[in-house]
Amino acid sequence: MTVASLTGARARGEHGTGDDTAGGRGGGGGGGLAGAVAAEWTKLWSLRSTWWALAGALGMMALMSVILASSTVSNNTNALTTDDQGVVSVSGIALGATDLVQFVVIALAILVITGEYATGSVRTTLQWVPRRGRMLAAKAAVVAAVVLPAGMVLAAAGTAVAGPLLGRWGRFSAGEAAGDVLAVGVYLALICVFILGVGTVLRSTAGALTTAFLALMAVPMLLENSTVTALGYVSDALPSTAGRHFMGGEAAPYPPAAGLLILAAWTVGSLALGIVVLRRRDA
Repeated sequence: MTVASLTGARARGEHGTGDDTAGGRGGGGGGGLAGAVAAEWTKLWSLRSTWWALAGALGMMALMSVILASSTVSNNTNALTTDDQGVVSVSGIALGATDLVQFVVIALAILVITGEYATGSVRTTLQWVPRRGRMLAAKAAVVAAVVLPAGMVLAAAGTAVAGPLLGRWGRFSAGEAAGDVLAVGVYLALICVFILGVGTVLRSTAGALTTAFLALMAVPMLLENSTVTALGYVSDALPSTAGRHFMGGEAAPYPPAAGLLILAAWTVGSLALGIVVLRRRDA
């Protein structure tokens, strides 16, 4: 049976009633939210791109940690005194590396939704999970469940790589490192779910990646370097800036908890917009 005939069968109500709401409650609902999550989990881990993305993120974290740690040592030992950084937090090196490493993990989150639009398999997904909000919620839950521990592993790896390179210029505290590792995991999980919502709206891998780069790096850097005070306030309200304040534990311009709330608000808003777009557009 073809995809078209399956779609027509559902529209004629062969699985109960003809609307998606009833289908979501009935046998075609894929076992509710739990069933949708299980299906998304299976799909994610069956793709080679998932493993490549996570391996690439680990390699990028190691490379960036080497570069940042070596740069710190060089700045502290060269003839110039103006660029001295002094003793730095070992786990802070991993925090700094996250700025670039995040884009490898973000690419994985984007492909969770845009990959299905590219291949047309989103139609099959929506046949078995007709409630579009449930489908996106399942994808978001799986992305968060994968990226949270993956982010913690990345941060721990970055810390382990940076420690020996920093030597006497590195300061290590088990409590501080544990907090930083957890913060990176939480940040990456939230930012990836945020970008998942963006990808749902744009339906394009290239468009979502471009938007991610602009929103998370290019625009914040431009606003931060602006001499206009109001633009600085705008930068502080962006998701990546809020995430940095959260991870860095900075008290200004707002406490870390506020940064976490701002990032969470962006994430919820992105998913809400994604659900609206899903319901209004054809697959």
